[in-house]
Amino acid sequence: MDAETRLDLVARDAEEIITRDELRSLLETTTRPRAYWGFEASGMMHIGMGLVCGRKIMDLVEADFDFTVLLADWHSWINNKLGGEMQNIHVCGEYLKQCFTALGISPSKVTYMWGTDLVTPREYWERVVRIGKSVNVSRIWRALPIMGRGIDGGKELEAASTFYPCMQAADIFQLRLDVACAGMDQRKAHVLARDVAEKLGWRKPISVHTHLLPGLSGAKRMDTTQYDEDASLSVQISSKMSKSIPESSIVVHDEPEVIRNKIRNAFCPPKETENNAILEMARYISFPWLGTVEIDRPEKYGGPRIFTKPQDLEQEYRDGKIHPLDLKNAIAENLIKILEPVREETKRRPELLRKMEQLQITR
Repeated sequence: MDAETRLDLVARDAEEIITRDELRSLLETTTRPRAYWGFEASGMMHIGMGLVCGRKIMDLVEADFDFTVLLADWHSWINNKLGGEMQNIHVCGEYLKQCFTALGISPSKVTYMWGTDLVTPREYWERVVRIGKSVNVSRIWRALPIMGRGIDGGKELEAASTFYPCMQAADIFQLRLDVACAGMDQRKAHVLARDVAEKLGWRKPISVHTHLLPGLSGAKRMDTTQYDEDASLSVQISSKMSKSIPESSIVVHDEPEVIRNKIRNAFCPPKETENNAILEMARYISFPWLGTVEIDRPEKYGGPRIFTKPQDLEQEYRDGKIHPLDLKNAIAENLIKILEPVREETKRRPELLRKMEQLQITR
């Protein structure tokens, strides 16, 4: 596979690459670059994580990257996920691994690594301190939105939270990465790592950022917290699909009828393509995973229609040629098909899901 083909794989559907020229140069000079994605173990896996992040991981694996999925238990602990109990966090990490594996990201294709193993060497903490000494407190404070905190933070914020950005940057250097991947809400950590690398003479990481899939209520401000100085990015972060709002998210092992009901109630106004949750699922899930979107409808309403490009689907929707219910039905069936392996796996080996369900009840 030539460098340009590999570049297209890494870049497709990415919202931002810092920088594309650096990525091209890397692929022209390195046979098997190193990349990673770090995930907090914080709850059930929704389709934003499983299908948007998961698809991008698969793209990099296909482009012949040596890819690590970091199950970030220490970061989850600092961020008080699952009650801040490491035992719960480890259950969730194993569950995330099970879901990703069912989707096709198996241990034969990527390396799964616990944050605990990464932070054990003394060298790691030396990196954290060096990073902390190379930036001022206000820079760290502005990076706290990577934890789901607002820019202004809060007086009651635990002091340990200020370690988080330095650790996330240290992860990148400790793993000796060429590329760091994340959603757009994590870009400040990657920009911090790039700035620190210049100051300390370390390898500057390239970063690949994916779009944040909105919740089923649509990409509109769901709270008044400011997460970024860029207003549009702040709205994208505030309205992203969240496992903490079950009615506004689809979990990767939801049953078919549950998916259909959730999609039926989702935000999808006629002729509106901006901030349309269902059209975003088409763009960032259906097309990347299936290649097409098929609208199955009676002849009296226009008959079946197959789309191979998201822009064509969006144009016809904008023109009123596709009814919201027809689009919803199509996307619901797409999700049911894509997620079938996860449902089968959790039925075959239900232990981790049962433990996760119990954690949800007792939180």
